[in-house]
Amino acid sequence: MSQSSTISELVTQLSKLLREQSRTLATVESCTGGMVGAAIVEPDGASDVYLGGLVTYSNMAKQMTAGVQASTLDEYGAVSGQVAIEMAKGGCAKLLVTNSIAITGVAGSGGGSIIKPIGTVWICTATSTGSYDCRRFLFPNDGRSAIRQYALGASLMMCIQMLNNDYHKLDHECERLTA
Repeated sequence: MSQSSTISELVTQLSKLLREQSRTLATVESCTGGMVGAAIVEPDGASDVYLGGLVTYSNMAKQMTAGVQASTLDEYGAVSGQVAIEMAKGGCAKLLVTNSIAITGVAGSGGGSIIKPIGTVWICTATSTGSYDCRRFLFPNDGRSAIRQYALGASLMMCIQMLNNDYHKLDHECERLTA
């Protein structure tokens, strides 16, 4: 997220695009614990575009509420693009929206590994028609709160990009999966 863009500006831009395109949004969050949904509902009138969110912090919650397959969790781990994609698709299906944002990652202070260090976050935006944009970020390990804020900003920007059909690489982006 550029320093000139604030979260409230991104939320305003996202809400405007959703309204203009007659779209609805849901969130499925793990490491951000509902921060994205909370930011989206901050301004008045959010209920016409934001239908709800799922906080799926545990693997069981990812399976039970977002429809993530146990086999996907076993094969790739909770912090993976494959899980983020299933979370995002599950958000569209479970909450009957046109678009969703899903986030799973390692915010710290523990839990990181050599393969998935603290700051590794997968964010996926998806549509009810099955298209998705899923990206891996490696955010600076500036502490748990900072990593969660980075993920919040990146997720809003990714959804704006999807609605604009204008994709470009974001700060700290390392990998991208699309369909």
